[in-house]
Amino acid sequence: MTAEVITDADRYPGLSSDGARLLQFMREHPHAPIYRNQSGHRLNTEDVAYLRDFERSVLAAKIGWQPNTTPNWVAAFIDRCRATVPFYRQYPTGPHLLEELRTIDRGDLSHDIAAFYPDDLPLDRIINFRTSGTSGHPLLLASHPRVAGSYLAFHKRALQRFGLSLKNGRGQMGVVLVGYQEKCFTYVSVTPTMDESGLAKLNLHPADWRDPADRAAYLDALNPEVYTGDPLSFAELMKLPLKTRPRVMISTSMALSPGLQENLQHHFQCPVLDLYSMNEAGPIAVADPAVGGHVLLQPDLYVEILDPQGQRVAPGERGEVTLTGGFNFCLPLLRYRTGDYASLNFIHDEPVLVGLEGRPPIRFQAHSGEWKNNIEVTHALRPFSLVQFVLHQRVDRSFSFRCVSGAAELSAIRAALAALFGSSAVIALEAIDAFEGKVIQYTSDLPQV
Repeated sequence: MTAEVITDADRYPGLSSDGARLLQFMREHPHAPIYRNQSGHRLNTEDVAYLRDFERSVLAAKIGWQPNTTPNWVAAFIDRCRATVPFYRQYPTGPHLLEELRTIDRGDLSHDIAAFYPDDLPLDRIINFRTSGTSGHPLLLASHPRVAGSYLAFHKRALQRFGLSLKNGRGQMGVVLVGYQEKCFTYVSVTPTMDESGLAKLNLHPADWRDPADRAAYLDALNPEVYTGDPLSFAELMKLPLKTRPRVMISTSMALSPGLQENLQHHFQCPVLDLYSMNEAGPIAVADPAVGGHVLLQPDLYVEILDPQGQRVAPGERGEVTLTGGFNFCLPLLRYRTGDYASLNFIHDEPVLVGLEGRPPIRFQAHSGEWKNNIEVTHALRPFSLVQFVLHQRVDRSFSFRCVSGAAELSAIRAALAALFGSSAVIALEAIDAFEGKVIQYTSDLPQV
């Protein structure tokens, strides 16, 4: 049986001669990296029109509801899920409130992702991607070219929050997504809703380049308007002798420390946005210092904060971020527990995630016997330009702190932790080049009661 041959015409429907030249430039530049993969937008004319209408709607929408209330669209969304999604057919029929429904988590998606794909959707254009995490549940997620193309609308809404807009179009580079890992999915593409501006996903790890010096030369040649990445890749980007500067940087995937954010903004002389995003739900919120938390980006995403028993907590109380709705029509979510924790405050009638942290809350015991929560540790470490770190407390109440950062900061970090946990606290600190895979930031061997 002959394998299907996928061409650029399949990957980039309606590709113009200008778009083709830009793709050739990205692929064949003398300093280009080794692109390991091929991908494309796969958007037809109808898709592009749909996405432009979707973007206008997202940018104009008001996001908000009153405390202890549910948006009007949620009831119809529940009915649609019950009628079309195999997994949700097990839910009781009838007019039930959202808070009466069981919650789901990553384990449910991992067990049978097909059960979450609506029956009334065709299969001919389905796309999928794999993701892994610290929960031990790798995921294969269903998506669609329109879903992938929708991310841009939420990024634009995040930029709009700070008075920013995208300008680069035909013949120019729009976005470069940078990673920094041993193995990384890399490709080039164009964005039809931005008049085929260029898009490249590349890996800054030297293994993906013929010469490590090519990294700066290639990125200067691209001169993108936007860099997106995570704190690890941005820290590596800051080491390169770049002559060009982006108009904005968007950090996703893991927490961005205020210290690193400040260093990035000073180094690149541009705003650096901290985006809360996940593969299951896309861009969820963007940090806004003016309101002291992350403001929501999706008009059709409802957020609850739940306690361990699945009950809603009062506004301002911490709990697990739980999602209903979303823009991925291939993966409708009903009360999806994210494994992330925050409180939901209402500031000027706008819901804001405050104190957002990945993973469950952890308590650490100071030398005095007093308990400190992980939020207090996060606040104590705010001044430092930490890319990634872990803090673990052993049964004997001693601490192990490991970080990807310069060793020169360790003495100051020790002083900050000693101020929190007591001058007699035993704290072992180590700076390393990199962690292997994803990490859980806070852990403890002490009972969490």
